[in-house]
Amino acid sequence: MSRRTRRNHTPAFKAKVALAAVKGDRTLAQLAEQFDVHPNQITAWKAQLESKAADAFGPGGGSGAEQAAIDVKSLHAKIGELTLENDFLEGALTKAGLLSAKR
Repeated sequence: MSRRTRRNHTPAFKAKVALAAVKGDRTLAQLAEQFDVHPNQITAWKAQLESKAADAFGPGGGSGAEQAAIDVKSLHAKIGELTLENDFLEGALTKAGLLSAKR
């Protein structure tokens, strides 16, 4: 008996299966046979769809482009701050003789 290799389903496939389960016109067993996935997996995808469906209609539900831009700005600021600290500490340790010149 050979084992089936682990499959990675695309988000589009998961959504298709979950939407079919939400419709309710077919049983879980029929959907499992049609899509060749375990009924427990269909139930999990359906629950995930139902729990995150409200996010699609909430504030900023369309895209997170504005939030991503804000995060990038703060991350760039943090990178600059940490670079400045590293340069300062490297100079101080080199003057103290605790950091070798060849790194």
